[in-house]
Amino acid sequence: METAETGETALWHPFADMATVAEHEFVIERGEDVWVYDSGGRRYLDGTAGLWYANAGHGRAEIADAAAAQLRKLAGYSIFGDFSNEPARALAERIAGLAPVPDAKVFLTTGGGEAIDSAVKIARRYHLAQGEPERVHVISRAQAYHGTNGIGTGVAGIEANRAGFGEMLPAASRVQYDSVEALREEILRVGPERVAAFLFEPVIGAGGVLPPPEGYIEGVVEVCHEFGVLAIADAVICGFGRLGSWFGVERWGVEPDLITFAKGVTSGYLPLGGVVVHGRVAEPFFSRPGNVFRHGPTYSGHPACCAAGLANIDVLERDGLVGRGRELEGELANVLRPLAAHPLVAEVRAGVGLLGAVELTAETRDRLPSALADLQLLARRQGVLVRPLGAALAVSPPLTVQAEQLRQIGEAFAEGLDELKLKVESTVD
Repeated sequence: METAETGETALWHPFADMATVAEHEFVIERGEDVWVYDSGGRRYLDGTAGLWYANAGHGRAEIADAAAAQLRKLAGYSIFGDFSNEPARALAERIAGLAPVPDAKVFLTTGGGEAIDSAVKIARRYHLAQGEPERVHVISRAQAYHGTNGIGTGVAGIEANRAGFGEMLPAASRVQYDSVEALREEILRVGPERVAAFLFEPVIGAGGVLPPPEGYIEGVVEVCHEFGVLAIADAVICGFGRLGSWFGVERWGVEPDLITFAKGVTSGYLPLGGVVVHGRVAEPFFSRPGNVFRHGPTYSGHPACCAAGLANIDVLERDGLVGRGRELEGELANVLRPLAAHPLVAEVRAGVGLLGAVELTAETRDRLPSALADLQLLARRQGVLVRPLGAALAVSPPLTVQAEQLRQIGEAFAEGLDELKLKVESTVD
């Protein structure tokens, strides 16, 4: 059963070919735990947790109620200058207490893209405050996704996301995503005295779900600290249980200088993000009068969003969901890895956290350029939502998912791949 046609829309969708989408929207109407329902009433297993964020699952009344109560009390107010509100103060304290860095401070934003821009600007201003104004260069990784704001676009490791916009951040470069030595060489090429920060995702998400090689995370943080470069862990996707810990990086025992977060901090119930800042990096701003960080979004510390964040953290803790990313990673890998034997599949990536990807062969994609989109739709017809990313389709279900539901994801992939094979074989060379 397909969702009813909706007619041409005025809504411009992100990352969409609107010439195709404008009259063919797939309208999601409601959600409950791991399930979402379209406008025709059909139920789907949300294999993507919305956009990597519905960690606590859909329809959590306690999160909605907390936000609604705060909206009735104080809907919104700026925290610029000396203004504050109790939900923002409480959330910052809560997150700082969970963070794997000492004396943490928390700068709040409304999403991951803003968090990335904020983190890079904090890094540059930190170096200026330390008497090193020439440290402005930012290094990231090939295949990395760091949002689509200005700085995030400028450091993007997914080439398609940088193309067509002109140079957004001239003082930026990218290195091989799985090589510690490549980072060292790039720092030396640019000049350590010019490098402000290195950005890394514990597991690359939108770039194709790429877990780090053994020793990689520890190695790059060590190289950064060797050269005085700030290590920024982008935990926007990997945080709040996705990898089985609060920020993902705890799995490797490292101490980043900054950690960006968003998505799972509210499980997507309201827009919220931020930056956890190591006490050492925050020190010049907190102890030196006149050293103002002239940056911040209008809705930083929005009371209702922060109330949702606090309620979400309560749910994650109460229901033991943070550890589920690690508890279920083997189960997810077990249902996805057999797909690697399918003739259309080049690789299956899973086993680090509750996320995985199934990559199609280059031959399949060359022979049928619509193969990824076709497989996404075939899985949808099986009642499972997955997401195309580059050469692969990704899964990242809510942390409330059960073993039988993970098996349903694997079965939808398997049946979809078999149908896709017939379509590929019917193409004319």
